[in-house]
Amino acid sequence: MDIQKWEGELNGAGLRVGLIVSRFNQAITDALLEGALKVLDQMGTRPEDIEVASVPGAFEIPGVVSHMGQLDRFDALICLGAVIQGETPHFDYICTEVSRGIGQLSIELGIPVIFGVLTTSTVEQAIARSSLQNNKGAEAALAAIEMAHLYSILN
Repeated sequence: MDIQKWEGELNGAGLRVGLIVSRFNQAITDALLEGALKVLDQMGTRPEDIEVASVPGAFEIPGVVSHMGQLDRFDALICLGAVIQGETPHFDYICTEVSRGIGQLSIELGIPVIFGVLTTSTVEQAIARSSLQNNKGAEAALAAIEMAHLYSILN
């Protein structure tokens, strides 16, 4: 049986990548951004092909993703943020809307929109997921590169 298999590669050379980063919980999001930028560099994405948009909080990420996606100059967009559960239901509302917005845009824009927004119960969990050993920003960058190549194969 002859089966067609499509798979992206992990080569960032020539890719144009936009990152949208929340400033809320900035120590965490700075570490996520650092991890993402390190991976993009290691995979060959040139600094001049990377643009970073800073937003106040995670809730603002989808709106900026929408605008950046319509610029038609990115091969992938990476969303980075950290929403940490507090004492009120605010956490649930923000997580739901950010997830819904990013998911919808990943369908509508025609380019990969990668979800790198931490949604944790504690600060300690967020720190662990933004550390050098387990950096979800780095994982998001790898996903962006792979998916950008997969989208180009499918187009």
